[in-house]
Amino acid sequence: MKKLVFLTGAGVSAESGISTFRDANGLWEQHPVMDVCSASGFARNPALVHEFYNARRRQLPTVEPNAAHRAIAALEERFDVMVVTQNVDNLHERAGTPQNHIIHLHGELMKVRALDNESLTFELHEPELNTTPETRIDGHPVRPHIVFFEESVPMIEPAAEVVAQADILVIVGTSLNVYPAAGLIHYARPDARIFYIDPKPAPVGPRVTVIAEPATRGIVTLEKYLNNQ
Repeated sequence: MKKLVFLTGAGVSAESGISTFRDANGLWEQHPVMDVCSASGFARNPALVHEFYNARRRQLPTVEPNAAHRAIAALEERFDVMVVTQNVDNLHERAGTPQNHIIHLHGELMKVRALDNESLTFELHEPELNTTPETRIDGHPVRPHIVFFEESVPMIEPAAEVVAQADILVIVGTSLNVYPAAGLIHYARPDARIFYIDPKPAPVGPRVTVIAEPATRGIVTLEKYLNNQ
């Protein structure tokens, strides 16, 4: 069974109605992105950062996986699928991709992490989705389980290993401008087939097959290529 690896970005979840900073001109309720998504912002005003992620968690149950998420999950029947995602939502999981087949590069929205022990994470469940600087879980103060700007990306090495094993690499819904995630394409084997699905694709080399469509339509086009292999 061929190993099929997806690298997914914000463009996949955008079609489910999850807004991005790009949609909001880099602002959240007039706060710049670095105020609510950076390590320095969290150090300055942890309450604001907690509330930003509370708002995103409250939105998540109101949206559903779209056709792209579901199509990726369905390909599990024909391929050995792994998903490396820059998205912090749980839409891939909810669409049916097994949790152990997903690497979340930038963290997970529905989890928090102990401030006094980074190896401890806790999953949040409705209706208790809000946290504050005063929140304690099993006695531990917590923070969003998110890789903030100005922090290293601990899952980048496992992701690179997965990409290096791919027979087919598919990049979906990403500008290829956010590093280190954008550099993962360079770990693909010379004989790997590479596809790039995005309505406004970034420049890529000649070995990449570009499908200039939104994720939901682009996955349908991709399946035609896969059926002919």
